[in-house]
Amino acid sequence: MSTFKHCTPSTMNKAQFIDTFKDIYEHSPWVASQTFDNGINSEHDSIDTLHGAMAAVLSKADQDQQLALINAHPDLAGKAAVAGELTAASTDEQSSAGIHLCNAQEFALFNSLNNRYKEKFKFPFIMAVKNANRHQILDAFSIRIEHCAEQEFEQALLEINKIARFRLAAM
Repeated sequence: MSTFKHCTPSTMNKAQFIDTFKDIYEHSPWVASQTFDNGINSEHDSIDTLHGAMAAVLSKADQDQQLALINAHPDLAGKAAVAGELTAASTDEQSSAGIHLCNAQEFALFNSLNNRYKEKFKFPFIMAVKNANRHQILDAFSIRIEHCAEQEFEQALLEINKIARFRLAAM
């Protein structure tokens, strides 16, 4: 059982809990708020247990809330990354994948794929990029852009939950 290094969720009041976990799900503090409202106890001091509780909140959310969360994610190697406007967590995640090392041709390919993907699916391509490199991400992009919208919506939620698990593990 993995426990948090720097916090103990079961000892927090609601405001502390939301402040601590508000960006585990990108710009979506409602996930932390609803998780707290569902009840937090010492079992939630385990990263996996808290992650499961937060993922359950996301899975029970309506499609509009889920889509808003998907749309809260930045494009990989997009304009926000180039301009340095990402959240700290997103910056770290994209940097760990070497996205910041893209040459001009790779940035152009990312931009083209981001635009094609958003045009087709109406939301950004999401991938948990920790432990991946920019070439693997581009390969995944090329494969997933051929999927249907329902498949990609579900894949986006799976990837968001992976990202959340990585973010919790870093705490």
